Amino acid sequence: MSIKDWPAAERPREKLLAQGAAALSDAELLAIFLRTGISGRSAVDLARDLLVEFDGLRPLLEAREKEFCLHMGLGPAKFVQLQAVLEMARRHLAANLARGDALSSPDDTRNYLSAQLRHYPYEVFACLFLDNRNRVIAFEELFRGTINGSSVHPREVIRRALEHNAAALILAHNHPSGVAEPSQADRQLTERLKETLGQVDVRVLDHIVVGDGEQVSFAERGWL
Repeated sequence: MSIKDWPAAERPREKLLAQGAAALSDAELLAIFLRTGISGRSAVDLARDLLVEFDGLRPLLEAREKEFCLHMGLGPAKFVQLQAVLEMARRHLAANLARGDALSSPDDTRNYLSAQLRHYPYEVFACLFLDNRNRVIAFEELFRGTINGSSVHPREVIRRALEHNAAALILAHNHPSGVAEPSQADRQLTERLKETLGQVDVRVLDHIVVGDGEQVSFAERGWL
């Protein structure tokens, strides 16, 4: 049966308009993106098949072009559309953060950092540079490493902070394992950076560790 023949309340587009996007399942959201199905399979059926094949929505969204295009119903045009949607989402998060105080909008800050870092298969260390009113000046990825860690050089962090004329910063890095719990090495590095940056009057306001669907804040743990 075609989706057009379904009751209006069950059609993904109509359901979204009536109840909002949050009310839709992953398959229904993906079906709206796909727009059409294939012979004998509705867009929702195809979406469900793809979620099974990719083992979830996130692996599908983060798939590289070659892998993405191997699947039925997908191709270069869909890949390009998806990348555009993802980039718009990242820019939306960045715009929300840039308009206000990074500390008064902690959810926006975490969501933005998560969107920037969680997809990497290796560890990335980054900084969110802030002015004296805690407004965002810039976000920069400073160091990249392996699946187990990255080497962070305090001197480079200080240099970038001074070049941005930052009064404060938020440290961030991802854990490719997906487990956001900070290690002892993470805590020691944070203390070292806090002490070193303090010598040039740059405050470390937080250190966010990004995992798979979760983030840990050093500030909320009382570690800063």
